Amino acid sequence: MYFKVTSGSAGNVPHSVDRHRSSSPFQRYRSLILCVALVLPSGCGGHPKGVLTPVADTSSGSSRVSMLIATTRSRSTSQGEMFTGERALAPAFADITVSIPPAGVRKVGDVAWPKRLPSNPATDFATLKAEEISLDQAKTWLNASVKKSPDRSAFVFIHGFNNRFEDSVYRFAQIVHDSGVRSAPILVTWPSRGSLLAYGYDRESTNYTRNALERLFQYLANDSEIKEVSILAHSMGNWLALEGLRQMAIRNGGLPPKFKNVMLAAPDVDVDVFRSQIADMGKQQPRFTLFVSRDDRALAFSRRIWGDIARLGSIDPEQAPFKAELEANKIAVIDLTKIKAGDRLHHSKFAQSPQIVRLIGARISEGQTLTDSKMGLGDHLIAGTTGAAAVAGSTAGLILAAPIAAMDPHTRDNYAHHLNSVSGQTGKQENTRCSSARTASRGQTCAVVQ
Repeated sequence: MYFKVTSGSAGNVPHSVDRHRSSSPFQRYRSLILCVALVLPSGCGGHPKGVLTPVADTSSGSSRVSMLIATTRSRSTSQGEMFTGERALAPAFADITVSIPPAGVRKVGDVAWPKRLPSNPATDFATLKAEEISLDQAKTWLNASVKKSPDRSAFVFIHGFNNRFEDSVYRFAQIVHDSGVRSAPILVTWPSRGSLLAYGYDRESTNYTRNALERLFQYLANDSEIKEVSILAHSMGNWLALEGLRQMAIRNGGLPPKFKNVMLAAPDVDVDVFRSQIADMGKQQPRFTLFVSRDDRALAFSRRIWGDIARLGSIDPEQAPFKAELEANKIAVIDLTKIKAGDRLHHSKFAQSPQIVRLIGARISEGQTLTDSKMGLGDHLIAGTTGAAAVAGSTAGLILAAPIAAMDPHTRDNYAHHLNSVSGQTGKQENTRCSSARTASRGQTCAVVQ
């Protein structure tokens, strides 16, 4: 396996090498014939809905992870869902406790979704507590949790694209548990519809959440009980994290010293935009650690949608101009291209590699930097969360989404609906011979011809 860490002095951040501006996705892929030959693993499927209905803790060997939720999602009327993928007029807060089954029942890095409800704490991730709380109650929760942390620290996680509420809760619980993080865990979850074809909606939802995230950052900065803040973002969540930090820096004239580590896992961010965001944050910056993987298929799809401009999470850090600019900005880079872990899109290596997820918590809790020269080769790793960045809800998007729908059970739940709605508008112009993602999953060819 290959890992590369680089650091240096102040300067510029990456700008794209290839500035070719492609035509729109619809124009580029309207005449494209995409052959899909994918065979799904046996037993692959979605998980039950309503997993956030609390159950009794009946397993003596299970562990508990309690977290504070800050969200801009709308409340759900469905039992066991709590929040939907739609946008709320004001932020809401929740106190959730998740039970993790005993060691030996699951692999480190895995989320043990229940096969049926109610969840069994002896074998499944199970919700023990799920209560919406007020802002004042959230402040009380945070104050008490921070005091339990050895270094009075908070750990903020911002999930990526294509995440339902329960996805982000259970994934964060897995990260906190498997990493051994001892900081107060805060999950920031923004309105994602949990559908691959809702890429545009999800992206706008991160913009919708920027002000709320900045207010949270400002509160953490001003709370005297909190001595250190670490931030981990994944995929599209990196855009939200960077924008929140950027707004805060502009408003305050810089970022607070207690914001120690910002970890960017597989960021679905335009490299040119990242360059501007970093510059706006000023000279006083946290320690940025960038985790890239050149085989990230999700970011490859995203690059096509965003005009063929490189996504930050899939750059080659050894190539110009990236290498010099990352070194100049003291941005540590860890290349995980050769790590074999995570989903088939190679987009969730951070959370699902046992070696990676075990190390991050100890380093944060001990107050050490991720680029400490005393750290071993394997220590230069970090955890993240799952998701799959890809395509827009258009005919071109449906073509690109077909193979991913075959891999992603959440996408399969939504794919047929999107296909019907889009093909109904374009059926007179195009002949579509792929009725649903199920066709692709059987290894058949899906062709769209003009």
